[in-house]
Amino acid sequence: MKYFTLDEFDCPSHQGSGVNMDGSFIAKLEQARQIAGIPFKINSGYRTKERNQQVGGVPNSSHLIGVAADIAVRSGNERYIILNALIKAGFKRLGVAKTFIHCDTDTSKSNSVWTY
Repeated sequence: MKYFTLDEFDCPSHQGSGVNMDGSFIAKLEQARQIAGIPFKINSGYRTKERNQQVGGVPNSSHLIGVAADIAVRSGNERYIILNALIKAGFKRLGVAKTFIHCDTDTSKSNSVWTY
C-alpha cells in the first residue's frame, strides 16, 4: 500500500484487526486517495460486533466484513475533494456526515448516497 497502513483500519478494541480489511476495498480506496491528492484520515475501518454496537452501527454494517471506512473531513472543500475522488474511483455507496464520509463496496446492498 502506498497511502495507508493496515493499522489505520484497526478496530480500537482489537489491535491488529486491520488485516480483516478486504484487499479490493483497500485498492479502490488507494485509487481514490491518489485521485484526491490530499491525505485521508480513517476514523473507522474494521469493527468487531461489540464495537459496532457501541458506536450505534447497523447490525449488518459493512465495517463488520472489512469493506467500509469512514474518512474524516474538516471543511466543505475537503468534503468535495474526497467525495469527487471516491466517485471517480468507482465507489457507489457513500454516506455524508458533517465530520466524515462513509464509503463501502458491499455488493449485498444497493448503490446509494445518504446523509447522517
